[in-house]
Amino acid sequence: MTAEANLGPVCPSCNEPWLRPSTLPGRYRCVFCLHRFELRSVCPDCGEHGTIVRMSESKVMTCNHCGGSLLAEC
Repeated sequence: MTAEANLGPVCPSCNEPWLRPSTLPGRYRCVFCLHRFELRSVCPDCGEHGTIVRMSESKVMTCNHCGGSLLAEC
């Protein structure tokens, strides 16, 4: 029985599980490749607008309409 550890959200740039929140709400930084991302309310893939809750621990980082990432590199 092999259990994989949940290391956190996956970085859209390097696909490593090292995406961490920064000091600003809705901003993230990958500690592996050092790219910075911002959580957007408009999906960059389909243009669908959604409400985001920036301060909750149950952040949704994918579009409810198309399943694309709501993270945009800043």
